[in-house]
Amino acid sequence: MTVSLENLRRCHIAVDMGAARTRVFVKGAGLVVDEPSCAAINSRTGSLIAVGALAEQMTGRTPDYIRVVRPVTGGTVIDVEMAQRMLRHLIGDKLRRQLRRKPRLRAAASTPHDSDPLAQRAAVETLVGLSASRVELVDTVLAAAVGCGLPVEEATATMIIMCGAATTQVAVISLGSIVTAQRIPVGGNAIDQAVIQYLRHHHELVLPSQSVRPLQLALSDNGLTAEGPTSMEINGRDVATGVARSVKVDTAAVREAIYTPLTAVKDGIGRVLRECPPDLVADLADTGIRMVGGSALLPGLDTMLREATGMPVAIAERPDQCTILGMGAMIEGQVQPVSMDPLADAH
Repeated sequence: MTVSLENLRRCHIAVDMGAARTRVFVKGAGLVVDEPSCAAINSRTGSLIAVGALAEQMTGRTPDYIRVVRPVTGGTVIDVEMAQRMLRHLIGDKLRRQLRRKPRLRAAASTPHDSDPLAQRAAVETLVGLSASRVELVDTVLAAAVGCGLPVEEATATMIIMCGAATTQVAVISLGSIVTAQRIPVGGNAIDQAVIQYLRHHHELVLPSQSVRPLQLALSDNGLTAEGPTSMEINGRDVATGVARSVKVDTAAVREAIYTPLTAVKDGIGRVLRECPPDLVADLADTGIRMVGGSALLPGLDTMLREATGMPVAIAERPDQCTILGMGAMIEGQVQPVSMDPLADAH
């Protein structure tokens, strides 16, 4: 069942729970929460120790009885109780008191394109646990398209690639609806693991997981996206001895390791284009591809997609916040009512 933008305008808050970060938009207040989607718990007592950025800093640095968990993967809530506890702490007491004053609190939640009923139910139950009396579900792809300023309501095709931490969503949008889309189980986490495995197998070096993304940005500055052989020094732990050491890494080899898991993304784009009507594919030659999501900033990804498709590729201005900003525009009434079919409701 679809709902109208009028129903979204009645919502008081919008929540975008991703595998990497959780964001909350409050009507009239804007974006109030933008924190990592993780929590640290004491497995002996079950108590919550930290959430958000502080919990993320604890990853790999805690005793055995403290676990850092992520209740969301691929945009789907896999642990409803932990997601509720995490959200309560992220929102804070002051904001929770303000929301409790709403006699019938309505909330909007984002869900991945073509998500199954169990995933939708988990998103609804998470927000119902925060006293929401009604939850409207919004397709993350359409929300991101609105958030990055694409003309989704026009009779012109626009392609959006949402690069998440666990999945990548590719969609073609026209007249406010998704014409065809693919959800690919490859995201920023898979790319991070490709770098870690390359360093382990070829240099016998263990790299801390929290150092992978800064390393990728540093490699970009030192020639990851440039032609020709370059190298840089990387610090890590020796696999055999466990002592700290540094190695020189060929950036061309790292680039190849990063691009290997992205072949699935290129294949997904090809499937979307093959399923798309020819007239819309012709539009895409001019409008090109818009990249959103935190992993859209991966060095060289836009160049690779430009070479693979032959179409212009652009990264949104704030790619990591496009979804929540689009949802915020919807609940604030900044989106014109058109014949859109992106929204599903749940009670």
